Amino acid sequence: MLQLRPNCELCDADLAPGSEHARICSYECTFCADCVDNVLDNVCPNCGGGFVARPIRPSSVRREGVSLAHQPSSDERVHTKYSREEIVAFAAAARTIAPQNR
Repeated sequence: MLQLRPNCELCDADLAPGSEHARICSYECTFCADCVDNVLDNVCPNCGGGFVARPIRPSSVRREGVSLAHQPSSDERVHTKYSREEIVAFAAAARTIAPQNR
């Protein structure tokens, strides 16, 4: 089950379950679109992968047992362990390599 984290791991912006500004990598690292575009250059600072828009879990039940009410978002805030300087250097080294080739 995809973990819907409540915040950007870099700037700590709130990312509600229905946020269209949430971005995730294949390891579910979660960042806001602004950080992905303007700081990370589409390079996950934790794994080096690229980002996609985080899927939005349905808020209302359309199939029995399947909805945000049944599988709620996480309330545990997560922060990257790397400094902003480390992140910028890491992104600079990988940003010209397409995510599928990293």
